Amino acid sequence: MIAKVEPLTTARALRGPFDYKLGERFADVGVGSLLLVPFGRQRLRGVVVALAETSDLPEERLAEPIAALGGPLPPGLVDLGLWVAREYCSTRSRGLELVLPPGRGKGIGARTELRATLTPEGRAALGGSERLGPKQRGALERLAAADGPVAAGADRDSLKRLEARGLVELSAEEVSRRPVSISVGARGERPVLTPPQQAALDRITAGLDGPGGELLLHGVTGSGKTEVYLTATEAALERGRGVIVLVPEIGLTPQTVSRFEARFGDRVAVLHSGLSAGERRDEWLRVRRGEARVCVGPRSAVFAPVEGLGLIVVDEEHDSSYKQESDPRYDARDVAAHRAHSEQAMLVAGTATPRPESWERLERVELAERADGSPMPGIEVLDMRERDGREGPLHARTREALSRLAQEGGKAIVMVPRRGWSPFLDCRVCGHAWYCPNCDVSLVLHRAGDTMRCHHCGHTEGVPEACPECASVSIARHGAGSERVAEIVAELVAPVRVLRLDSDAASRRGAHAAILAEFDRAEAAVLIGTQMVAKGHDFPDVVLSVVVDADSSLRFPDFRAEERTFALVSQLAGRSGRGGAGRVLVQTLAPEAEAIRRAADHDAAGFLAGEIERRRELSYPPFATLVRVEMAAKEAQAAENAARQTAARLRPLLPRDATLLGPAPRFRLRDRERRQVLVKAADRGETVDAVREAVDGAIASKVMRNVQLSVDVDPQ
Repeated sequence: MIAKVEPLTTARALRGPFDYKLGERFADVGVGSLLLVPFGRQRLRGVVVALAETSDLPEERLAEPIAALGGPLPPGLVDLGLWVAREYCSTRSRGLELVLPPGRGKGIGARTELRATLTPEGRAALGGSERLGPKQRGALERLAAADGPVAAGADRDSLKRLEARGLVELSAEEVSRRPVSISVGARGERPVLTPPQQAALDRITAGLDGPGGELLLHGVTGSGKTEVYLTATEAALERGRGVIVLVPEIGLTPQTVSRFEARFGDRVAVLHSGLSAGERRDEWLRVRRGEARVCVGPRSAVFAPVEGLGLIVVDEEHDSSYKQESDPRYDARDVAAHRAHSEQAMLVAGTATPRPESWERLERVELAERADGSPMPGIEVLDMRERDGREGPLHARTREALSRLAQEGGKAIVMVPRRGWSPFLDCRVCGHAWYCPNCDVSLVLHRAGDTMRCHHCGHTEGVPEACPECASVSIARHGAGSERVAEIVAELVAPVRVLRLDSDAASRRGAHAAILAEFDRAEAAVLIGTQMVAKGHDFPDVVLSVVVDADSSLRFPDFRAEERTFALVSQLAGRSGRGGAGRVLVQTLAPEAEAIRRAADHDAAGFLAGEIERRRELSYPPFATLVRVEMAAKEAQAAENAARQTAARLRPLLPRDATLLGPAPRFRLRDRERRQVLVKAADRGETVDAVREAVDGAIASKVMRNVQLSVDVDPQ
């Protein structure tokens, strides 16, 4: 038998798979098995992607694997990894790495625990047949009382001496490293489904009983989408099928896990990068063995080894966090759709603010009202152009509302688009500004630690006391980040607790869930943070939501700017008033912007109708596919030359209707000069194939020496 093996290597020019002959000791090897194979002078890990009776090479030229390292993976996951590699113009190796068990090849093994069992001789010894010391007698008495195996714990030495006398039996037992679960927002009562929720569930179960399908669950914030997910999960489990539940970020995982664990207990596993390597390994194995039939996590959980998959839920499907930023730059929403189709599962994409792509392409089920019957909160747009810039980042009406909260109680959420204290510093005398030496971006002032930091490469330096150009000590700080706003709000609402949730405050492990849990438990509190605070959290006692600088995303030269602004304002507004009356204040310099005006009216359908028409006219997604090819190098000329050659290779391969833009510069990042080529075309398959062929050809060229090349299909 011949194993076709894809070596796991970073070399892009490598063209696998490669044939290896399987002797008798590899009789159990199948598609998805992980092998250690000889490869030239190296020993590489590789995945078996196919088996064959014969090879194109003579048998005497074929090597045998060195060892079998585990597996096999489900063949469907192998196919999924290879599809991701093709679809996103990556390497087969990198695609397969996505579906491998966590920790494999990195020395992460099982955790074992020493357990003791009382023997008949040990039970007799307790009756006086043997002389026992106090520690030994105490250990035997505990074993007798337990009537079964007991963890050795601190009695290890005593138990080993008892084992030598034949009074106990010791055995090593594998212990699963379960992530610590922090309860956030779990609801005790199981609500009765509203008629719209029941209609959504009926449509989902029809797909479970049939060939699967795709569904957009468009529900206003608070309409009970999570309860639909829970009841649909129950329906899938009753049919003997597994479930994957995707959330956009790790920060949303604790709340989602709390609700699913409250309903399904140990049948729920969680997979995300915030776990330790051992926890990820053990949770992955619980899913693989079928001990857990529901897997919850952010985008990488789409590759969980769920057997008999029946349902994939993509919660907050509008969120750009579902797009992977490193190679392969997959979109978990599209991977979920492909996997659901391949396994005849049901895909449910849920959100209050759908992407135009989903709105145009998917069948829709609407949840137009909140599940508890409460009205949508009133949204007041505050025009920041009418104010004196010296008044600080908060409008007078915002200050008034927060002060009233301190007097009357309740909870508030304040969203600030940037972290840190001030995003920009300059000299009032000569105009010198402080920029990152590695990236073409300004340094952000952080009062905690008195540092200025680059949020791209991590460069840090001290806060300047004087201008290095003119020696002036008159240094201006512009704008306000979450750190500064939190300090201002703390003064307004004292003694009410103020919590900050951004990537600085939640940098240590478990901090994100702990902050949300504290906010959930508090009788009165204000949660301040970046976009993290607007994403899917469900706290019924929030009475006030505030968006600071709501139009900040509109200033980016991106065709998705309006979509992001609408989603951000709508999502943050939806955190308010879930248990009664709620109020939303939106601070902006662009009160007449379509995205803000439609969000203030809770008009998703109206916004999407206009947005889709605009994209149709300009041939943007969902009416075209975008592919970006980026070259990065230390020297600008090297990046420019590589980009020009790639564009020249690409142009004759593209479909006739395709548009090729560039090469064009991008801002310097991590001390690398960057150039990009952008392709826009209607035929996705032909375009992706053309880019892959052009890139593979360019990789071998001398002009690519010392140049990093990356491909981003559907760039966000």
